[in-house]
Amino acid sequence: MSQATGTTARPARARSLAQQRRLQGFLLHLALIPLALLFLAPLYLMLVFSTQPESSIFSTLPPVWFGSEFVKNFQGLQADTNYLRTLLNSVVIAVLYTFFSMVITSMGGFAFAKYRFGGSGLMFGVIIATLTIPTFVTIIPQFVLVARELHLTNTYWAVILPTLANTIGIFYMRQAFQGVPDDLLNAARIDGAGDFRLFWQIALPVVRPALAALGIILFLASWNDYLWPLIVLNEKSAYTMPVALGTLVGLTRVSWGGIMVGTVISTVPFLVVFMAMQKHFVAGIAGGAIKD
Repeated sequence: MSQATGTTARPARARSLAQQRRLQGFLLHLALIPLALLFLAPLYLMLVFSTQPESSIFSTLPPVWFGSEFVKNFQGLQADTNYLRTLLNSVVIAVLYTFFSMVITSMGGFAFAKYRFGGSGLMFGVIIATLTIPTFVTIIPQFVLVARELHLTNTYWAVILPTLANTIGIFYMRQAFQGVPDDLLNAARIDGAGDFRLFWQIALPVVRPALAALGIILFLASWNDYLWPLIVLNEKSAYTMPVALGTLVGLTRVSWGGIMVGTVISTVPFLVVFMAMQKHFVAGIAGGAIKD
């Protein structure tokens, strides 16, 4: 009798737990939806303002629905900044920077994670210590090297080269490669794989989610970079998108319609990259979060 009672009680307990989980999930979503709307509100207003005349943006009751001035605002933006050219510059710089930085930081992270050599711990500590150096301290020597010694002013490489060996990227990929089993690499060595093949064909596919997450982070950092491109790019044809939008803020006039349109357009490439790689991004971030 007691055994039958226990068997009957278990499904009831399971149903009770399932109901509790559903209730908790409902309450959690109920709390998060207003927060999500709060965070999305500025993006929505940016979209709305990009379709409105500037007089409406600063009216007593700002518009909350779309207007018909998007094309006109874009034409003004294009006339002021040659925005399509600056957008192309940003795309090329962000793509090249992301690719080369991913290669360099992945190789560095793999070396620190899977090889032991004299001074490796000290070298890694020095690399991490560079995070404590303020950006403004390095700008002047960096500019002297890039502009005066290498003569790269107003070129893509002036923006790309200085931060290719990204400290955060090296640290992140080192943590990812530490999760690759040594037995897997040793088995590949027995089969005759060299160091480069170990990295490129064995270890790198294992950490693909982490690599995708790093790629999104690097792309976003390059895409939004303003200060360094502002310093090394002084010709309008070489401007990146953030620098071009910055020129719309003048002493006597601010082209708010152009800024809103340019910002809306500039969000599209990143959204495309993120949507295409979001599964890998979430997997990479989650993998890093649970790593010992």
